[in-house]
Amino acid sequence: MTAPPATEPPVVVIGAGPVGLAAAAHLVDQGIEPLVLEAGRTAGAAVREWAHLRLFSTWSEVVDPAAEKLLAPTGWTRPDPATCPSGGDWADLYLRPLAEVLGDRVRLGATVTGVSRAGRDRIVDADRERRPFVVHVAHADGREERVFARAVIDASGTWTTPSPAGGSGLPALGEKAAADRITYRVPDLKAPAVRARYAGQRTAVIGSGASAFTALACLAALAKADDGAGTKAVWILRRGISGSTFGGGEADQLPARGALGLAAKAAVDDGHAEAVTGFRTEAIDRDADGRLVLVGEDGRRLDAVDEVIVLTGFRPDLTFLGELRLGLDERLQAPVDLAPLIDPNQHSCGTVYPHGHRELSHPEQGVYLVGMKSYGRAPTFLAMTGYEQVRSVAAAIAGDLEAADRVELTLPETGVCGGAGLFDAPGAREADGGCCAPAPRLVQLGAPAEVGAAADQDPAGGCCGS
Repeated sequence: MTAPPATEPPVVVIGAGPVGLAAAAHLVDQGIEPLVLEAGRTAGAAVREWAHLRLFSTWSEVVDPAAEKLLAPTGWTRPDPATCPSGGDWADLYLRPLAEVLGDRVRLGATVTGVSRAGRDRIVDADRERRPFVVHVAHADGREERVFARAVIDASGTWTTPSPAGGSGLPALGEKAAADRITYRVPDLKAPAVRARYAGQRTAVIGSGASAFTALACLAALAKADDGAGTKAVWILRRGISGSTFGGGEADQLPARGALGLAAKAAVDDGHAEAVTGFRTEAIDRDADGRLVLVGEDGRRLDAVDEVIVLTGFRPDLTFLGELRLGLDERLQAPVDLAPLIDPNQHSCGTVYPHGHRELSHPEQGVYLVGMKSYGRAPTFLAMTGYEQVRSVAAAIAGDLEAADRVELTLPETGVCGGAGLFDAPGAREADGGCCAPAPRLVQLGAPAEVGAAADQDPAGGCCGS
């Protein structure tokens, strides 16, 4: 245990992922000392868990300018800016060198278990804003420590808290008991043991975003391989199939992102996946052979499957922030001023207005949720957005409000009008003109579209991966 410091404490950054390390780089650029606390054993630990997937953003879009400035004296050069890295590339070629440059400012195996004001729980008003933050840390060797901070930037992400299969936001009945047959990540089908698990099996894929597209495309590729005969995907959609179901396609300014939807469409068109629409999972039963049977809220029972891949999004872990006064939207669990800008009913990745410290602020001054954590349950996050967030936040902490309020970001369009589409009825999103298609409509799945070279590689598992 450490005593309160006599000098000004550092800014604590929670998480050594892409946005957390970028936050540290921007703080250094502002002359402020950061301390990055990472629960994993390596920088970018969460990214390494999807190392097999390829981002749909290029190197030019996933390297933070302040981080690149910090790396430049070491001789580091950005890889080909026109190519899309895999998660493993991103971690090995960018995040690891960046953490090494930051040196002792990054502590690994350090799990934050609580954040508060020193000597003040969330009830006490007196002298609150003049007290430093206190961060409780559990180290991998069993030690416990408290660290004092002048500000706290939570960039811990949402990777460790995936959403369940249940259509009500709760685990489906029987979901926990079926854990041996369920995964909440896009599986690495190049790993022999994982490949053997899905080869020749009937697998349900629950979800409608980029991660689901990825899983469908990967299972279709396995079905076409010599060792994958009999592989079949069942795509579970909570809404119907409309003109926006498969994303922006060729209209997407990130071609690899557009290719994801086209690859998913091809999987259905080619018969490697069958779509089940309007299905909200209520329960997961087992048949006499131990296979899984999905039961819908409307009583429908689907044919048994061998495996289930649940890709219904992520949600923030707010448990260790319970003693802070946060202002969070009651639906998205995002900062209240940010929530209207990222509401997935209205916005896709490219239609989110750039935002910074003001939208990310809370009643507890000096604490910021950034990166994917700031989006709460919204799925439309891009790394470029996170980099702009921490640039603004670092400038605000440094007292340079002019720089903090300046907008320095233009996002690529998705090719999809409006939002990601969380409506049940396909006709609920009427588009009068706009960026791409006319009003969403039910479509007849016909001849497979050309998915392009990007689909030959393992694509990204979602916006948060870019």
